[in-house]
Amino acid sequence: MTATRRRDDERSATDVVAAVRHGDLARSRTVVLALTGIVLALLAVALLAGSVSVTVTDVWLAFLGRGAPSVEYIVREVREPRALTGVLAGAAFGLSGGIFQSLIRNPLASPDILGITMGASVAAVMCLLVVGGSGVAVTVSALCGAFGTAFLIYLLAWRRGVSGHRLVIVGIGVSAVLSSVVSYVMTRSQVRDAQQALVWLTGSLAARTWTDVRPLVLALVVLVPAALVLAAALRPLQFGDETARGLGVGVERSRLGLVLVAVALAAFATAAAGPVAFVAFMSAPVARRLVGRGGPALVPAALVGAVVLLGSDLVAQRVLGAVTLPVGVVTGVLGAPYLLWLVATTHRIGSTG
Repeated sequence: MTATRRRDDERSATDVVAAVRHGDLARSRTVVLALTGIVLALLAVALLAGSVSVTVTDVWLAFLGRGAPSVEYIVREVREPRALTGVLAGAAFGLSGGIFQSLIRNPLASPDILGITMGASVAAVMCLLVVGGSGVAVTVSALCGAFGTAFLIYLLAWRRGVSGHRLVIVGIGVSAVLSSVVSYVMTRSQVRDAQQALVWLTGSLAARTWTDVRPLVLALVVLVPAALVLAAALRPLQFGDETARGLGVGVERSRLGLVLVAVALAAFATAAAGPVAFVAFMSAPVARRLVGRGGPALVPAALVGAVVLLGSDLVAQRVLGAVTLPVGVVTGVLGAPYLLWLVATTHRIGSTG
């Protein structure tokens, strides 16, 4: 009788766990579909709206190559590259932030707070202002700067291991130093060049072309599958190295792979759109709240990043009428209050033990 009751209890517990997992999966799918729909809707608005009005028919004919030359140019060469850069860079920022925050187990651990994007920015600005490079050269420079900064931060934060808190503090310090380097380079440059670099440093999608889109597409084709494969190790790593090893996870190998993928995502996004503030920082927490569970939620984080960056760019183009703001201004307005709230909440929780 007791054995029968025990089996019934075990079966009931298994059914409850299965039901919870099924509910979580259903909610995740719903969130992903909803966010995908929002991204597509924003893309449609980005292609249709602007100083020159075009219709859905005009856009369709432009894609088929049968529209008026002026309309085709506006849709295919001006609006489409800008919109796609916003979606792809936003997704890369969101995915990078989700990986860093889950891996380090710290809500402040995003590439913009850690200084990764600033490292990419220093190298890119040096390429733009000192060398006079553009296109692929800027992308390669941003990659080198991001990986070099990540290695420096990890080296400085190492004390028989790396804690998330120490990594964040070191990253903030390194970011401040690199910001000073950027300021010095800009003061030694021509005024016109410095103004252009300042817009890029704020984060802007203006004047984006297919040259900016193609490297992002190629990068995401490689990095997104790699991130999703490596994401299987994220949840065990959140419970600590010993637990992860007990579950058969190669801790150091998985952590290294995740860091390399996250840094590369941030570097490519920064090279394409500039160091747009707070997109990587906000995307993962928002995604986790939408999904309703504490896991990495990487795909929703990428989609939230795309929504935030493209939506902010649409606002930046229209909030002041004829004056177009850099998209980083809008994301800064959105992200700064969240950062203050997070710091205040974290301090209160820490002080209360």
